[in-house]
Amino acid sequence: MSVELDLQIACEFEDLPSHEQFELWADKALSAYREHAELTIRIADEAESQELNSQYRGKDKPTNVLSFPFDAPPGIELPLVGDLIICPQVVKAESIEQEKSFHEHFAHMTIHGCLHLLGFDHINEQDAVEMEGIEKTLLAELGIDDPYRDDAY
Repeated sequence: MSVELDLQIACEFEDLPSHEQFELWADKALSAYREHAELTIRIADEAESQELNSQYRGKDKPTNVLSFPFDAPPGIELPLVGDLIICPQVVKAESIEQEKSFHEHFAHMTIHGCLHLLGFDHINEQDAVEMEGIEKTLLAELGIDDPYRDDAY
């Protein structure tokens, strides 16, 4: 694996994915773009997620994943890509609401966050289509269904 992961569990929550799972998901997202990457994934409760989401995005509610890319000073090459803050309470609620496996939704949030660390975004339609396409491909390679599937039958 080309990813060095600092996993910080900052809240109590049952059935969290393992360090190895987070490493696998991060490596899947980052390895195509970086030979070696370092990142921190912090598993934070709703209060911390809400505080950070409010402070950095102006949204006063907890969210599934926040991405904080690392910007190296000019001329300095470092493998650090940044930090992800993931809130398991939000991920769990979304997985139930969307009828998805908790761990598979965690995989999606990890990959989604890692792509943000690399500079991908979904602000406009074209960027969203590109980012979602990459996510679908990476998740399919892990045996995980399309997270953007049409739920209408």
